[in-house]
This record gives sequence, structure tokens and C-alpha cells, in this order.
Amino acid sequence: MDILKHNRKAWDAEVAKGNEWTKPVSREEIELARNGEWKIVLTPTKPVPKDWYPKLAGAKVLCLASGGGQQGPVLAAAGATVTVFDNSPKQLEQDRFVAQRDNLEIKTIQGDMRDLSCFEDESFDFIVHPCSNHCVDDISIVWKEAFRVLKKGGSMISGFSAPIMGLIDWNLADEKEILQIKYKVPYSDIEQLEKNELQKLINDNEPVEFVHTLEQQIGGQIKAGFLIAGFFEDSWGGRELLDKHTNCFVATRAIKM
Repeated sequence: MDILKHNRKAWDAEVAKGNEWTKPVSREEIELARNGEWKIVLTPTKPVPKDWYPKLAGAKVLCLASGGGQQGPVLAAAGATVTVFDNSPKQLEQDRFVAQRDNLEIKTIQGDMRDLSCFEDESFDFIVHPCSNHCVDDISIVWKEAFRVLKKGGSMISGFSAPIMGLIDWNLADEKEILQIKYKVPYSDIEQLEKNELQKLINDNEPVEFVHTLEQQIGGQIKAGFLIAGFFEDSWGGRELLDKHTNCFVATRAIKM
């Protein structure tokens, strides 16, 4: 199947459903950012630490696979020159909605996070990559492309699923509140779901997802040339059974030396 095309349609549908990661920030959040009080998230609940940001005024920022009217508009209101790059046209519409509503300048481009060929080498000072690389099978290309388009001395902040997210039978967890290891990591909906489950996911227009190893996530950034300079973990904020036992998400700050 064409995963890129399927996930484009699926995330367009998520906008219609009102998925929390598709809801634009409020006018109040934009005004706070204009007054120097901004915050964004890469993972479900924890804001990015203040010392992870460069000086935003005039900084060229790439919000990578980061549509939805959330990170991009806040950073633009804080003074950055923002480009939002995403696979979903409807997600990009959310960024344009906030830009028009609040008189912000944001450039939006539709595309595959693994192919940043529309950008020249060393085009950006800062890359913001929230949890989204679970939508592609090979993330090594994402890290290589991000490294290429980032300026020397620039930084990238990223969020992603912890490997344990790929092990659990989530249907059993949701229906019977039982945590059971069923799958293996690296995880792929395409390869590990039963055929009827995969077909239902496709018929219901749900995104096809992958869970990558820490070697692929953190090791992949290092292999691409990045220096890892920051790290934190996050959870669903108590919404999921697994939160009682461990964190489910990771965020990193990486520098191009």
C-alpha cells in the first residue's frame, strides 16, 4: 500500500474528527507568545524547556511534520520566521487559519518528512519535530534530511514514542484494562497486525503507524551527525493504563556541531 497517501487521507480525517493534535491554538496563546510567554509541546503533556530554544526573534524555523496550527503559530508569534512542512493538507490549513486570524506570517508546504529536497542545505536555524515519525517506516532518512537543512550550530528538538508503545496489545488494555506484551519492536501495523485488523484500520481511515527502537531514534540522530544535548520523558498524563507504570514518550534536543 501507499503509506504516505493513506496517512495523508487519514490525518485529513483526523482534522474532521477533532483530534487533539489538529486543534489550533487560541488567540490568548498567540498573544502570550507575542509578549514573550510561549510554550509548545513535542509530546502529550510536558512543555519544551526554555533553555532548549534558540533566540527566536528572526530565527528561521522549520516545523517538520508539525501541522495542526499549534507549534508553528506560537513560534511565529514569538518572532521566528516559520515554515510548516506536513503531509496533510488539512493540517496545514489549520496553520493558515491561525496565521490569517492572528495576522501571522507562516509559510506552509505539503510533503513527505523524508524528502526535504525543496530546501537548500543549511536553510534553518531551528527544527521542531513533534511526535510524528511514527507515521513513516524508515526514520533514518528523516534525521539525515533534517541534518542537511539545519545550519551549523543550529538545533533540532524532537518528540517520539518510546519502544514500549509498540509492545502492548492496546485493544486489551482499553477493553479489559490488562497490559499484555503482544508485539515486537521495531513495530509495524503493516507487518504485525492480523489481516482483518489491518483491513479494519484501513477501512476506518485510521493512520498506519510504526514504533521505532531507541537505536533508530536517538542512535539515528547521532549517526546523522547530531550531538544529543537534551532529553526528557513524558506520559499520556494519566489517560492511559500504562502511565501507572512507565513513561511512553521521549523528547530530545540535538545540535549540529
